[in-house]
Amino acid sequence: MKTNHLLPALRRGAIGSAVLALAGCAGFSGDGGLDAVSVMTGERVGQQVRLQRATAPAPAVQAELDELLRQPLSADSAVRVALLNNRGLHAALLDLGVAEADLVQAGRMANPSLGFSRMSGGGETEIERSVMFDLVGLLTIPLRRDIEARRFEGAKLVAATEAVRLAANTRKAYFNAVAAVQSAGYAEQVREAAQASAELAARMARVGNLSALDQAREQVFSAEATAQLARARHNATAARERLIRLLGLWGAAADIGLPERLPDLPGAPREGAGIESLAMRQRLDVQLATLNTQATARALGLSKATGFVNVLDAGYVNSSKTGSPRENGYEIELALPLFDWGGARVAKAEALYMQSVHRTADTAIAARSQVREAWSAYRTSYDLARHYRDEVIPLRKKISEETLLRYNGMLMSVFELLADARSQINGVNAAIEAQRDYWIADTELQAAITGAGPGGTTLGLAAAATGEAAAEH
Repeated sequence: MKTNHLLPALRRGAIGSAVLALAGCAGFSGDGGLDAVSVMTGERVGQQVRLQRATAPAPAVQAELDELLRQPLSADSAVRVALLNNRGLHAALLDLGVAEADLVQAGRMANPSLGFSRMSGGGETEIERSVMFDLVGLLTIPLRRDIEARRFEGAKLVAATEAVRLAANTRKAYFNAVAAVQSAGYAEQVREAAQASAELAARMARVGNLSALDQAREQVFSAEATAQLARARHNATAARERLIRLLGLWGAAADIGLPERLPDLPGAPREGAGIESLAMRQRLDVQLATLNTQATARALGLSKATGFVNVLDAGYVNSSKTGSPRENGYEIELALPLFDWGGARVAKAEALYMQSVHRTADTAIAARSQVREAWSAYRTSYDLARHYRDEVIPLRKKISEETLLRYNGMLMSVFELLADARSQINGVNAAIEAQRDYWIADTELQAAITGAGPGGTTLGLAAAATGEAAAEH
């Protein structure tokens, strides 16, 4: 279709469209979404995150790492090192840049297409020139920007989830490593006592004051104590390496210092009232699932808007022929819905939306259950650790004191004294494990309330992909 009298109107429309497109363009933010992630992480773990864009830490970050690693680590300082130095976290944070780029791109109109044709014959030449614009893309910029904005918010939640999960895993690895060091130290004391007992038994057996059976018992205990020490040392090394991996350390920096024993129990346990409601307000996976459901709903609206008119291009055209004046006009391309009326896309979008709704409900139900389970584990581990501290260990100590008094009064032999010492080994190891389990349960409860449960990030990414599929047109 070619006319001359509509050219001014077309030009005015093209100018208006260009102005609208330019007004809709959005630039990149100064922080790339990291400030929001840092705030969410700080609210949940008490520490903020920084994005490392280079292959090596910035001088200020490296100085802070050196200061933290110069002394034995605490649980909080271990978390700080991990948030600063874990490369997996920094890789996840860079997803923010991808999401922000998609948001900026969604606010920009597609580039126009240029057309040129030349026909000649019979001594005449006809030339046509055209500039085509995607009008549907222009009209749907606000919808697409809204969808990508929600995805950008979702990317922030995903990044914060990764940071919170890293902090929780680091704390658990820290307590496991310290407990393993403490158990290895106690196993070494046991081995030394067992070797002394075996040596004494051998001397007494040589002078005929000990039977072969009793000597064999002392020797096998010494041999078992040696094997247990080797196992305890390996467990300490393995737990230490798991912590080092989370801290992102290697080389000389991996030679971290750890305290010799676990922190003492707090005087009283946490209060458990209202933890489910608090989790519903704080959990990142619940927020992410809700956000993705909203994004999918917006994508459904976009699918309905473009389900029928899915290709609509308009542009300026001029034509010139040999010996004739140039002709100007405009051209419109519209795909006729003869075979595809868009119903399949709309049905798919509706199914994806309901799928997202059910996922959100499932996430909330699972979150409540995880919080209740974490609270039960926390309270049970606290009561057990306090029971060992206040009941079992004092009774074991009293038994040892009474046994020593009887040995000093020559009412029992040295081997009976040593046998009593051996009976305390299991009790001490159980007390160490109970104290370790408490600190791990405390970390898991905090993560269950304010962070994300298992699979939270995977759910978020799947839901984001769902929203993207529904938005295609």
